[in-house]
Amino acid sequence: MNQYWVRRLVTALALCALSACAVQAPSIVQQPVSVRPQPVPLTVPANGSIFQQASFRPLFEDRMPVGVGDILTVQIEENTRSSLSEESKGSRDASIKGSIDASINIPFFSNYLENKLGGTSLNGSGSASRNGKGSNTNVSSFNSSISVTVIDVLANGNLAVSGEKQMKINEELEVVRLSGVINPRDIKKGNVVSSTRMADARIEQVNQGSNRLFNQTGWLSRFFLTILPF
Repeated sequence: MNQYWVRRLVTALALCALSACAVQAPSIVQQPVSVRPQPVPLTVPANGSIFQQASFRPLFEDRMPVGVGDILTVQIEENTRSSLSEESKGSRDASIKGSIDASINIPFFSNYLENKLGGTSLNGSGSASRNGKGSNTNVSSFNSSISVTVIDVLANGNLAVSGEKQMKINEELEVVRLSGVINPRDIKKGNVVSSTRMADARIEQVNQGSNRLFNQTGWLSRFFLTILPF
């Protein structure tokens, strides 16, 4: 192999390594994960000698998130369990018996058949059985909390929310993303809502760091796994 093909091979391997390191799975969470509040239209405040419109807060009204840019907390309480069991049985038996009498009366062939086939008996039997059994159990749990931002207010008053939380300790980075639609009536005191009350919920947790590198297949192994036919 001449130097030209050696350089081509080295370049191809280097490109594969870089592409394997750079490619990441796309996020399933609705973007953007944060927006700024919409500007309030400029109006002349109806101020009085004591009443000030800018600092007015109703005495018996909770400060609920109702506009774009408001913040609320989602308690992630996802616990799923599924199981599947299947069993089948079957059996079949069959038998056959037969014999030929020694006294046969057939013209021209009686003596020959009596000598050759007289007293012959036939026996046959067969059996088949089948047993099958399978089971599958899947259990997953995800419990956390994340503060999200209202990114849109739908026509019926529901709130489209999305948010992201990143936490890095030493060389380990943990990213939690969430998006979905919330009914304002499900928001509890303290502006907290459960993820089980969220429609179109998309929740993901991504870890990056040394622990992920130890558990991840090397780029060269992934390359050959994508092209090997077996």
